[in-house]
Amino acid sequence: MTRCRLCGSAALASVVDLGATPPCESFLAADRLDEPEPAYPLHLRVCTDCWLAQIPPLITPEETFKEYAYFSSFSTSWVEHARTFVADAVQRVGLDGAGSDAFVVEVASNDGYLLQHVVDRGIRCLGIEPSVNVGAAARDAGVPTLTEFLSPETGAAVRAEHGPADLVVANNVYAHIPDVVGFTKGLRALVADDGWVSIEVQHLLTLIEENQYDTIYHEHFQYYTVASATRALASGGLALVDVELLPTHGGSLRLWARPAEVAGEPSRRVADVLAHEKAAGLEELSGYTEFSARVAKVRRYLLAFLIEAAERGETVVGYGAPGKGNTLLNHCGIRPDLLPYTVDRNPYKHGRFTPGTRIPILPPERIAADEPDYVLVLPWNLRAELVEQLSYVHAWGGRLVFPIPELSIVEVKP
Repeated sequence: MTRCRLCGSAALASVVDLGATPPCESFLAADRLDEPEPAYPLHLRVCTDCWLAQIPPLITPEETFKEYAYFSSFSTSWVEHARTFVADAVQRVGLDGAGSDAFVVEVASNDGYLLQHVVDRGIRCLGIEPSVNVGAAARDAGVPTLTEFLSPETGAAVRAEHGPADLVVANNVYAHIPDVVGFTKGLRALVADDGWVSIEVQHLLTLIEENQYDTIYHEHFQYYTVASATRALASGGLALVDVELLPTHGGSLRLWARPAEVAGEPSRRVADVLAHEKAAGLEELSGYTEFSARVAKVRRYLLAFLIEAAERGETVVGYGAPGKGNTLLNHCGIRPDLLPYTVDRNPYKHGRFTPGTRIPILPPERIAADEPDYVLVLPWNLRAELVEQLSYVHAWGGRLVFPIPELSIVEVKP
């Protein structure tokens, strides 16, 4: 990567180099363990002209998303987050429910985790989901779903067939597309000329401040501040009108945008977040210089804990097999000698192995059967949910370990 994918500048500065890892969702079947795995550099850089943080587009979305291992509905808190969003958006956008002509489109709609709530309200909707297996699950759940990637052409075709959308939702996908300009034009093609676009994406500010480096992986091509997101939206004819700061994924932005012709002035909240980002130095190199050293510290502390636990004869197993966990495991060089297995609620992953580190993925019931001393929680962003879910480890004196933003050991209560 020699030029910024948003503005075309060659002024790219290194933020953190995590070496080379396999794609984070390329879980291995048992019969592939003797095969080689491709690994790609994972080097985050920032453009010092438009300040979009980005990694090289070394894999394509088609390689990742045609068959996908992540099903959103396996997170109880995420489904509830979606339900609350739909209830609030219906009021904000003025969707009228059954009998109206209102139309909602979600891009990267996954297994229907969000649009199921739109269907329940009697509002016409459509999901656009590129993963064949995940989209099929959505249709089985009664959520109309088109198996396709969003492009300007796809957006125009959906608009021609179904009409313009009053609301277009794009949660946790704006980082997943290397052609950010084309994708944004696709959003503009979908949305009505007086409609709304809602985008949720991780906030680069919290990624930097909270050492969330494991959220850097090959599926995430770019990482946004409100300032860089505003520039990205403008590239497709959209203007930011409001922003919400969310706790999801360790700290996310909900960007509310409209076609530039009707957007008007942005809210006070936009100005406040822009000021916070500027104060944190995210539009100058000083805001990025210490991040690499803090990442190295996370690695040292986690490895020291695992090695010392092994020396004491204590057992540590994992909980979860998220994409972010695979960045962490590979960067730290954690193998089955330090983490004999991890578990996951998603049956798709059972019997498979984590990419690169080749740690077995088992059903969650294995933890209660083995009664380990520690459970290393890889989806640390679901801390509150998982502390409750895993409270049963208290029965044998087990404890939970969270690696991010710094190593912490939690004694759970029954």
